[in-house]
Amino acid sequence: MQPCRWYLERAPIRGSMVDVPNLGEWDMIVFDVDGTLLDREGFHDELVSLAKRVDMDVMPVSLASGRTLPNVTPIMQAIGTSGFIVAENGGMVWDSIQGHGIRSLSDGSRAREAAEWLATKIEGLDPRGIESNRWRETEWCLSNTDSFEQMKSLIADSEWSDLEVVSTGFAVHIANPGLDKSLGLSIAMEQRGIDPKRVIACGDAPNDIPMFDLVGFSVAVSDLYPEVVASADAITEERGKSGSIELLKALLGQ
Repeated sequence: MQPCRWYLERAPIRGSMVDVPNLGEWDMIVFDVDGTLLDREGFHDELVSLAKRVDMDVMPVSLASGRTLPNVTPIMQAIGTSGFIVAENGGMVWDSIQGHGIRSLSDGSRAREAAEWLATKIEGLDPRGIESNRWRETEWCLSNTDSFEQMKSLIADSEWSDLEVVSTGFAVHIANPGLDKSLGLSIAMEQRGIDPKRVIACGDAPNDIPMFDLVGFSVAVSDLYPEVVASADAITEERGKSGSIELLKALLGQ
């Protein structure tokens, strides 16, 4: 497999099979979860076996998700790999394999207050947000993705203007400034002594861009968001969870 890299000034080309640079350069791969490893129909049939093979024979496999830690943990357990978990878009870090305790990197109370205020401005918006908010510690998520631009505009002109509003396609995340996947990943990698530039990341949505910017090689499995495509070094030929299967097979030389 010949090394190949697309840089930011050259957007990935749809229809090109993903080509991963020299595997000897990489110490870990980090996958987003929703829209990347699974969708509403669940995992791809080949995911678990391929992920375990990559983890055992090539490099550790970690997860970085917008989901809460209690949501991501069983997914990691089902995949059965040796990496760490970054949850809540970088707000929660847990590396139980290496014996590190759970780390909470932010306080989500202001984000929740902002969501309650938004509900007074947008008809039909439920400030309780998505059900997993009951376990959420560092941010707050709303299900009204169709109102994302309105939410972003309202927050920008409010007392919560310092907060960040990001849509993943599954939910709208409201969080303190600087809280993103790159923050959680930086801490998790530091705990393991891993250089982020020796890490591959795979994702599909705008909340994956900070992760893409942090690592040495990034792969998008969706072309739905132009800004994600522009930030990625490569894009898979297949989309969504099938794109992740394509990447895993490439790492195994298949």
